[in-house]
Amino acid sequence: MSTKAKMEKLMRVADEAWVGLALLHNEHPEKPSFTAREILDRVKAERATPELRPGVQAHIYLHNVANLEPNSARYRMFYRLPGDTYRLFRTGDRAHPSRHGKIQPAREELPERYHYLLDWYAQKYAGQETAMKEEDDPILQMRGVGKEIWADTNADEYVRSLRANWYGDERKEG
Repeated sequence: MSTKAKMEKLMRVADEAWVGLALLHNEHPEKPSFTAREILDRVKAERATPELRPGVQAHIYLHNVANLEPNSARYRMFYRLPGDTYRLFRTGDRAHPSRHGKIQPAREELPERYHYLLDWYAQKYAGQETAMKEEDDPILQMRGVGKEIWADTNADEYVRSLRANWYGDERKEG
């Protein structure tokens, strides 16, 4: 078995899906995200392995997606955006709390011809701002709204007054 064949045999399905999406980002920097079909088509066109393996689709839709509840794999390689499009995971993206897996392929497990993608990812892509900064989140912007309403209220007294009505007048809180 040739060295090239050994390297391709070692390439994991998750890594093959990552390579497909990284190639799309690298080839189309004007596009922020891609559909699952575009990623799958790019993986097929790349032919990094002799045949398309059945697990590639599952890695695109589920196993590699950081912001979905994990099924079995807990990778954080992709990030799903509204409209069911995907992009590579970036520093600062929120992941499902149960996901703690890898964010990119290990260099030694990737064929050498894709090492430039790891460098591109680390130097140019991963540090870019995420789709929405925390300070732009409309829900988080509401932090502190209405605080003047409660400014003169003692929290303990307020809770005590609410609880006083739970059991009627016969039972007093002690």
